[in-house]
Formats: sequence, C-alpha cells, structure tokens
Amino acid sequence: MTTAAGHDALAIAHQFALVGEIVSASPYGSGHINDTYKVDVKPAGGPSRFVLQRINHNVFRRPDELMANVERVCAHAFAKLKEAGEPDAERRTLRLIPTLEGKAWHIDAAGNRWRCYHFIEGATGHDVVRSPEQAYAAAKSFGAFQSLLADLPGGRLHETIPDFHHTPFRFARFQQALAHDAHGRAAAAVPEIAFALARAHEVSVVVEALRDGTIPERVTHNDTKLNNVLLDDITQEGVCVIDLDTVMPGSVLYDFGDLVRTSTSPAAEDETDLAKVRMQFPMFEALVKGYLESTRGFLTPRESALLPFAGKLITFEIGLRFLTDWLEGDTYFKIKRPTHNLDRARTQFKLVESIEAQLPAMQALVARV
Repeated sequence: MTTAAGHDALAIAHQFALVGEIVSASPYGSGHINDTYKVDVKPAGGPSRFVLQRINHNVFRRPDELMANVERVCAHAFAKLKEAGEPDAERRTLRLIPTLEGKAWHIDAAGNRWRCYHFIEGATGHDVVRSPEQAYAAAKSFGAFQSLLADLPGGRLHETIPDFHHTPFRFARFQQALAHDAHGRAAAAVPEIAFALARAHEVSVVVEALRDGTIPERVTHNDTKLNNVLLDDITQEGVCVIDLDTVMPGSVLYDFGDLVRTSTSPAAEDETDLAKVRMQFPMFEALVKGYLESTRGFLTPRESALLPFAGKLITFEIGLRFLTDWLEGDTYFKIKRPTHNLDRARTQFKLVESIEAQLPAMQALVARV
C-alpha cells in the first residue's frame, strides 16, 4: 500500500527475508516520529505479524549509526537471554529481520532507512501509569534491559544525539536564551527563571561523576516512558523494552530519573492546575523496588545512592528545556497554545519542588531497599 506519506510499505516489506506470503502492510501504532506499519504474513505454519518502520532522518540525522547501535543491542540481548535459558527469549527483546541481502536495514531509492522487527505477541504498550504495579513492572523491565547490556562487547555505541542528557549544556543554552530574550518573554517567566537559576549548582553532578569515574558510563535507553515497555496482556508483567532509537552511552541515572519524572505524578506534562502536580511516594517506591530487583548484579553503591537525586535532576532538565524553548520562541517542541511551553516548564518545576520536599524519605527508602 502507498500511504499518505508516499511510501509503498508493501513493496518495502518484500525487501526483507519474511517467510511466506506477505498479505498486507498497514499503518500501526500512535508514534509521532517514525512511520510504522504492521505486516501480515501467511507462512506454512500459520499467520504471523511483523513491524516495519521507516526511520525519520529529519529527527535522527545519523540513521546508519542509529541502526548500527540497534543491531548490536538486539543481537547481544537475544544472545544473553538464550544463553541464560530464558524460555520466552523471543518475546523479551526486539529482534531484527534481515533484508534479502542479509543486512540489518534497507535503504530505498529515496534514501529512507527501513527496518523490520518480529511482532511481540500478547503484549501491549500503555500511555499512562495507573498503578504502582505498572510502575514496578516498567522499572523492572528497564533495569533488566540495562542488565542485559552491561557487558555489551565491541566498544562504545554511537552517540546518535550528542549531549542528549548533558544538563550543563542544557543550562548554558537556557542562559544564552535568557541573555538574548529575543522575543521579550523573560518578563512573563520571572518566577520560573529564578527557580532555574537557584539550582545552577546541581546541574553538573552526574556529568562530573561520569567524567571523574565516580560512576561508570553505561548503555542506556534514554526514553523510559511506560509506553516503551510492552506489558503482558494477561499477567501485566513487563515483557519487552521497545523504541531503541535513543539507546546510546550515558548513565543509568538518566533512565531512572526519567522514570520518576514520567511515572510518579498523576498530572499531565502540561497540566495548568499545579495543585494536581506532585510526586506520589508509592509510585516512587514501586519504581525503586522494580529497578533494584533487576539491577543488583551491576549497579554500584554510588549509582544507587544517586537514584532519588536523578529523579529531581532529569525533571529539572526537561523543565529547563521547556523554559528555554519558551524564551527562544517555541522552535523545538510543538505547541497547542501560546503559553504551552511555559505551562510545561511550570509543571516540571512544581514536580521538582515535590521531589525536593520528599528527598530525605526517598533516600532513606533506597538505602533500605
């Protein structure tokens, strides 16, 4: 089929080593970046499904490096699961289907990069964390993902998005936007600007720890939302971590911090009623228990001790990015109302305040667990 984007997904599907009759290729999922299709195939053993994706090279400017990372990560994770005797290994990690030429991705005539995965049956992604049980399942899955990749051979992965979680870089960008105030918006964000400047001394904690070796650099996912973990439709157990486009070198603190940011508040990321924004301690407790359960084999004491602070840091970093975009005239994040980015910044900073108020209890919990 040829989609509205002008891609003949069915023709592309025939470039991959799919056994059987390829019946259809239809748009699938709710992702906003890559073009994703469900491919139905009729092999001799019964119907099967696959996921076909076109990488958005306007967002990911280094698609070949991205796919080289994905290929290494998928192969190593699957090999580790098989070696450990995991009976459900085929569902526990994404697996790439090679092209007819034996490559991990296909390049079409227009230069688009395409990949094809096995479909993970009997599992679903969810957009909102609705219970501590879901938070636990997500954290355990992301921890298990990091554990599988803790001994990834072959040298450092490509850094496909440089400085992605480099908080000092983000802070410097904010200071530059504030100094220029090109759109005259600083006056409308005086409390938010003061909030950000008051925390300048904390932005380098993780980067400096990585630099001096106090904490190790690891393979990290960098987008640890609930909908990037498929949960089993029956047991609700975490099955498979997906969306590997941002997998690259970093700190496990980035991943855990984003789990705290996206999983502990009942409010939406752009909630305007700040009374609804708070860090729910039971959700944090579930994250800690799930994450530490699957990372005990490799996490260092210093990494564990910094887990509560990581939640504060990454929430602050995202709020800082929203505030910076507001000052720069809304050039990066899509907006639906004039003050959308400022509203987002206020929400993140309110969550930072809630985390700060509970930080001693959070640290005590991690020490106990």
